[in-house]
Amino acid sequence: MTYAARRPTGSYSVRSYTDIGLETQVLGASPERLISLLYMGARAAIGQARLHLQEGRTMERGAALSKAIKIVDEGLKTGLNMEAGGEIAANLARLYDYIVRTLLLANLRADAEALETADRLLADLAEAWQTSIDRSAGDVLP
Repeated sequence: MTYAARRPTGSYSVRSYTDIGLETQVLGASPERLISLLYMGARAAIGQARLHLQEGRTMERGAALSKAIKIVDEGLKTGLNMEAGGEIAANLARLYDYIVRTLLLANLRADAEALETADRLLADLAEAWQTSIDRSAGDVLP
């Protein structure tokens, strides 16, 4: 096999550079920024699933939704501090469970509306998170 035969193609190369860029963001991110990146990642995976749904690519849709579910369940939900967060953390945990169920059903039923519901909830949570971070940063600054 020659070198030319092993060279990555265009989309593979772009994906590799994208993955490296994301890894660099994650490694240098504050805990607050990591939460924002998780929201962005989950929403991006839902966006990919939406495109796969429109194109009839069932396996790819399932893979994208599995990624979104993993981000919500293992990233956002697991990151909750249930002791310090009290009722707010408990409510968020229940909301994350609802989002995961919605995504599972969206995949099983090929339901674009369920994808939209989950994405809208994550968008609202991401906006609220960013607002709280901005306020906290404003409190610290003189």
